[in-house]
Amino acid sequence: MLNVSKILPGGQGLAPALLKRAATVELDWDVRQKSRFEATDSHGRQLGVFLPRGIVVRGGDVLVAEDGSMVRVLAAPQPVLVVTHCSAHGSAFDLMRAAYHLGNRHVAIELKPDHLKIEPDHVLADMLRAMHLTVREAQEAFEPEGGAYGAQASHAHHGHAHHGHEHHGH
Repeated sequence: MLNVSKILPGGQGLAPALLKRAATVELDWDVRQKSRFEATDSHGRQLGVFLPRGIVVRGGDVLVAEDGSMVRVLAAPQPVLVVTHCSAHGSAFDLMRAAYHLGNRHVAIELKPDHLKIEPDHVLADMLRAMHLTVREAQEAFEPEGGAYGAQASHAHHGHAHHGHEHHGH
């Protein structure tokens, strides 16, 4: 078994050619939120992954094994509910309301400009349909938002200066 204890968020700093050559491992959300797990990569190698507690593995991250080899993580398609507003009598604001109500229930949500994704839950699906939202089942990658206060809230490891909010003294 090949031990892995290092992660490069988003493969930062790696040349595209290196990323293209790297082995891959397809993991669903349930596995990617664990700091310790076993998996088999695309080269058939058994991986024993031991990451610092609290690390969430995202699609696009690169795991670095003890022998220096790299394994690019792919978010595996899994059952999800895709939530959209009803174009006949709703608006995009309905999605905002839905995200608020799901957040109050501490549900993991993937936020997109035109839809939300959550893990399958018939009670939540019924609640969303009662709010006049369209809910459909799908098999897709699931990348929910990180917590706003977590060590890895997102993989945007940079300050506001990168958003054009610099303040220049003239």
